[in-house]
Amino acid sequence: MKLYIAEKPSLGRAIADVLPKPHKKQDGYIEVANGDVVSWCIGHLLEQAEPEDYDVKYKKWQFHDLPIVPTQWQFKAKPKTKKQLSTLKKLLTKADEIYHAGDPDREGQLLVDEVFQFVNLPERKRATIRRLLISDLNPQAVKKALASTRSNQEFVPLSVSALARARADWLFGMNLTRAFTLAGQKAGVNTVLSVGRVQTPVLGLVVRRDLEIENFVSKPFYEVIAHINKPNWGVFEAKWVPSEACKPYMDEDGRVLVKALAENVADRISQKQATINKVETKPKKINPPLPYNLSSLQIDANKRYGLSAQQVLDICQALYEKHKLITYPRSDNRYLPQEHFVEREQVIAAANHNQGIDSKFIKLADMNLKGACWNDKKVEAHHAIIPTTKKLRSAQLGHRELQVYQLISVQYLAQFFHPYRYNETKVELEISGGQFKAQAKQMTDQGFKILFKGHEVEKESLLPKLQVGEQLLCEKGEVKEKQTQPPKHYTEATLLGAMTGIARFVSDQSIKKVLKDTDGLGTEATRAGIIELLFRRQFLRREGKTIYSTALGKAFIQTLPESLSLPDRTALWESLLGKIANKETSYNQFMQPLCDELGGFIDSAQSINTNELKGVPVPAFKKRGARKGKFTRKRKPSSA
Repeated sequence: MKLYIAEKPSLGRAIADVLPKPHKKQDGYIEVANGDVVSWCIGHLLEQAEPEDYDVKYKKWQFHDLPIVPTQWQFKAKPKTKKQLSTLKKLLTKADEIYHAGDPDREGQLLVDEVFQFVNLPERKRATIRRLLISDLNPQAVKKALASTRSNQEFVPLSVSALARARADWLFGMNLTRAFTLAGQKAGVNTVLSVGRVQTPVLGLVVRRDLEIENFVSKPFYEVIAHINKPNWGVFEAKWVPSEACKPYMDEDGRVLVKALAENVADRISQKQATINKVETKPKKINPPLPYNLSSLQIDANKRYGLSAQQVLDICQALYEKHKLITYPRSDNRYLPQEHFVEREQVIAAANHNQGIDSKFIKLADMNLKGACWNDKKVEAHHAIIPTTKKLRSAQLGHRELQVYQLISVQYLAQFFHPYRYNETKVELEISGGQFKAQAKQMTDQGFKILFKGHEVEKESLLPKLQVGEQLLCEKGEVKEKQTQPPKHYTEATLLGAMTGIARFVSDQSIKKVLKDTDGLGTEATRAGIIELLFRRQFLRREGKTIYSTALGKAFIQTLPESLSLPDRTALWESLLGKIANKETSYNQFMQPLCDELGGFIDSAQSINTNELKGVPVPAFKKRGARKGKFTRKRKPSSA
């Protein structure tokens, strides 16, 4: 008997659909005509044991018990899915061949592997397990995946990486949440103050931005604009470039802060000769954006339609599982396998049929173009999110579903459009000994940007034809007074952008060098949940698209040791977890330094100044049957 174990029932049904019929639907599995069986997990069937599962004394939260570090880690069955775990255990004892069909990512690998571990699957069986990687639930794609399975042994490092992440999050979250909750009680905050290796730095990003805006003092600065007359063409503008001698009158960003200096320059150049010293025109291009991964899709959907990250993820899951219109949605990759190129016309035809793309744009596409997205070397466990070849029989998509499907479809179609091309002209002038510059952009080929009209088109600026040595008249100099602006509050789009490009916020230069562009806070699959968690805990609040930290969120971050709310550590964690998956470092090399750090943080919690928390309003629903020195929690704090 062959046993296929999918991550979710929807994937299980998709696998069964391409296996011999008729099928017998049993309780928790499907038996196909030849006696093979398809079953499934329901997400994680197992969870990390609670501290009190290791020792009943840990029910009471006390400083002297911390840190809690299990010597023998334990999983336990989730109460709601115990029955399905029991079903899998029985099927695994009967199976001759086992196929692991978890989602093609770190968590998908672990959640099926941990079942094998929990039921003590014999080593001889574990050695022969095949890995089935499915990123498209349509029959053709499932058949293709069934024909190209790999040994599950190849994915052991990925599973170890996921296990290290889960255990590290448990140690970090459980211990530090207890420590700082107990510290908060000293200030009269009788609620769980959860700490997580991702959620706390994300909250830190928002709090620091909000404080920067609160403390921002706007100041005026001045620009000098020369109005240059070109006979038979008209007037164009050139901007003053202050010399080294002006530095004492400028800020660190090169802005002139002294009005008298700017006025003096403006007076000096009025009705004076302007000499063209340099003219440079270069053809430039912008390539089509790569197909989406989850974060880039969430960012665009928030900008365009105001959808939250969680809404986009939920919609994508429906498009993937229910409608089968898109490929695996929790992808962190923006590239496609070469073999997908042959299906391009079928994909475009399906997207057109499903109202994802307007026919008029398909006619403008060049289906022979093979751009940078088709790259086997950059495709790992999963590829970019694209439409499938599935055609709906009738209009079944809701309004929001259609919006997200259209974004994915148009982004895919963009791969068959030429780059946006323009000429960039830079001119350098000298007026009364001062240096000025003018710049212009002129489109030569709209290319893929025709697909994004109203959203992506570059603003054009024009200059007359100019020659080096040409003498023109500066009709007048104009002083423009501007005000420095504070940074903008985060939206979900910009917060997701910060989480994915976290190296920008890392202060430690040695860590900055280690980070790759793809490293970030959390993963594609968890970022939406982390943001929602901070809202649920009332550390953050929304007003329209804008995100603000609450009084509780601000006070908490200002109370914690700064290093806990900076992204440096968790960004490095993600980098190291990737190295475990790539066999470049080990589980112990990752875990041991973390265990060593815990004691120091717990000591700091006992002596920390909690004045910021005093008098801060606490949401009533956050209280969890707490009394001084003791919390009995119905829900554990998320370790992330």
